Amino acid sequence: MCLSHPAFKFAVDKFGKGNVVVLMLESEKRAKRLPYHAKKLVLLFSAMRHYAGQLRKKGISVDYRFCSDSDTAIGEHIAEYQPENLILMSASELGGRIYQQSLAQKFCIPVIQLPDTRFLTGRFDPYPDPQPGKRYVQEGFYQKMRQNFRLLVESDGQPTGGKWNFDKSNRLRLPADCNPPAPISFPPDEITRQVMHEVEIKYKTVGNAAGFNLAVTHEEARLASFDFFENRLHDFGAYEDAMSYQTSTVYHSRLSPYLNLGLLDPLWLSREAERRYIKGKAPINSVEGFIRQLVGWREYIYWQYWRLMPDISHSNFWDFQRPLPEFFWDGGTDMNCIKHVLGRVLQDGYSHHIERLMVICNFCLLARIHPDPVNRWFQSAYIDAYEWVTVPNVYGMGLYADGGLVGTKPYISSANYINKMSDYCRGCRFDHKLRTGDKACPFNYLYWSFILDHEDDLRSNPRMGRSLLGLRHLDRETRCLVQENSLRFLNSLV
Repeated sequence: MCLSHPAFKFAVDKFGKGNVVVLMLESEKRAKRLPYHAKKLVLLFSAMRHYAGQLRKKGISVDYRFCSDSDTAIGEHIAEYQPENLILMSASELGGRIYQQSLAQKFCIPVIQLPDTRFLTGRFDPYPDPQPGKRYVQEGFYQKMRQNFRLLVESDGQPTGGKWNFDKSNRLRLPADCNPPAPISFPPDEITRQVMHEVEIKYKTVGNAAGFNLAVTHEEARLASFDFFENRLHDFGAYEDAMSYQTSTVYHSRLSPYLNLGLLDPLWLSREAERRYIKGKAPINSVEGFIRQLVGWREYIYWQYWRLMPDISHSNFWDFQRPLPEFFWDGGTDMNCIKHVLGRVLQDGYSHHIERLMVICNFCLLARIHPDPVNRWFQSAYIDAYEWVTVPNVYGMGLYADGGLVGTKPYISSANYINKMSDYCRGCRFDHKLRTGDKACPFNYLYWSFILDHEDDLRSNPRMGRSLLGLRHLDRETRCLVQENSLRFLNSLV
């Protein structure tokens, strides 16, 4: 969503600015597909309306339609403007792309479909001919992306700093006296306030629109990126995996909503981060870690989405059938880590990626939740979540429901990891050291019960060796107790 949007640029170059009409649809039907977070809808609609205003200021004709049905709105636009072509940027999701491909026949008009420029894999594909069923790991993908785009790569092709990955330097717990600076906020203007009002009265949502303070224009999104580079990038790496009840952001960028919407470009952000390292303003582990999130993990997830859809969205390797607990929608749980993370998500539609993986998905996997409602919850609750994001992350990385096509192992842990990387265990009514009993943390007995129930599957994965070695410390009585505690807890979930 910028003035160099591929469809807009193509149309202007081919037909001239005066012959271009930009059609924008604010679809009520699409916005009601799930009970999305109110702040997500505000972000989307406000960004769209601001973009329409920017185009009009530059003399571009914009047909902005509020509609309940896209077909009707597109048909009315074609009848009114009689365009020679429809020019589109390809949708980032399978359903949207299939719909785009149906337009030519549906409306009897030539359709020009251009690549989605929000992703770098549209400019370079590390594996143009992937083999069905073969595992492609993120690290190899990431190195190929770095080499192609010359990011933190020396003239001889070797990685800057001597290593491709500095993840082992990015695992510090946040000190108790550390107070990371909050991200920059943007008070809503008149357009945004109107959108906030409409969302509150028209839609059934997660959370509410009150307190909305996100960027809604390219200029604001760029300011948000500079705020991150100046105030949090330096310490991002060291505390990338840290979690704390004191701060939802820690030193993370919180730029993903703007990237996924098209207000920021991933390559531009990567080069800006690299520039900070070159100037000595940020250490290599922080800059490499940030670039890995962009050109490594984000691009890898998008690439895997298109490679594995639609089969991955129906996968359920463990054959789990348990529904998502109701407390995911109201935060009503005594588990301190879950309560804090859910509380933030329900309020702001955000938590950082370690909380998504090692708190939310870790719990859902250990609690044997069916992957479908987990995926729908992520799409509903997070402001940066779309199908291309959630499907590979939830079915793949988070729940291992794909059997290991995206992630290389199930990412499960007991309370020990959460206590090591956070302060959530402090003040919790459950004891992170206990495996069994009424005061034991559910993560502990759920973890050991899961390993006992799925030992054969886990033994086939070489990366699970350390976890399975821990079974030798569990005598027969303890094994029975963790199974009993786990069953009692799972039966209590509603």
